[in-house]
Amino acid sequence: MNVKPDGPGPDLRDAHRFAVDAARAAGRLLREGTRGRVASRAKNATGDLVTDLDLAAERLIVDRIRARWPEHGVIAEEGGEYAADDAWAWLVDPLDGTNNVAIGLPAYVVGIALCERGSPVVGVVHDPVAGRTWSAVRGQGAFVHAAGPSGRPLRAPHRPVPSAPVLAWTQGHDVRRDDSTARALKVVLDSTARRVLQLWAPLLSWVMLARGDIDGIVGYRPEAVDLPAGLLLAAEAGMVIRALDGGCFDDRYGCPAERRSFVAGPPESIDRLVKLVTAAQWIEPQVRHLTPISLTTVGW
Repeated sequence: MNVKPDGPGPDLRDAHRFAVDAARAAGRLLREGTRGRVASRAKNATGDLVTDLDLAAERLIVDRIRARWPEHGVIAEEGGEYAADDAWAWLVDPLDGTNNVAIGLPAYVVGIALCERGSPVVGVVHDPVAGRTWSAVRGQGAFVHAAGPSGRPLRAPHRPVPSAPVLAWTQGHDVRRDDSTARALKVVLDSTARRVLQLWAPLLSWVMLARGDIDGIVGYRPEAVDLPAGLLLAAEAGMVIRALDGGCFDDRYGCPAERRSFVAGPPESIDRLVKLVTAAQWIEPQVRHLTPISLTTVGW
């Protein structure tokens, strides 16, 4: 993996090793911190949560990046942008699955990506609970790591096209409950898939897709920070990512939310998945007129 991108830039082998080490260090902090009570608080009006663990893990990763590559930009889930760079930028999701941690569910990961001019070239996802790490380098494949520094190649096995797939769903925090496109997509998926997973930790879904555990992911206006590491991992493991209309997906960080919607799956079934999600356009006019049930309606 001793490959450098065109023009001046970091050695991707070095950046890959660095990201794996940083994600594991943050994971150790998170695992230790989740042994006790974790206090959470609302981060914004959408109801998304943040904890002191998010902030501490982010600070650990960001400090390491800025010490090693001070000229690079850093865009972090909680802290925003640090000296943004048009050429090289690190995207940091220090705790993907905060809502799970807040209710004591051990389903969370650390995500780090390095992007060159917006497109991911290194991606790392670390699971502190399982003690496993998954990573990818653009054009060099995906890898799964146990305890040691080196990883073994990860390639999703070929699976027959299922009659009823197991899919994961993810959406951005700003998607409203009355968003007719999101509601139409959910109706179609719930009606046709064998199971639809909503894990509250998108990077876990990307890992499951890269391993071949699930048949696809549908994302509607997903969050930008955790997307690059996950999609690079899946792509390098042999998966295909398309826009919801079946067109090419723009993997550059910074695209507006409406251009981040995607469908991802194995090459042998991606066309069927695209047809599945495009079917939502036919029922969207019907769900647009439905009124979501509020908590006050049911006496909450």
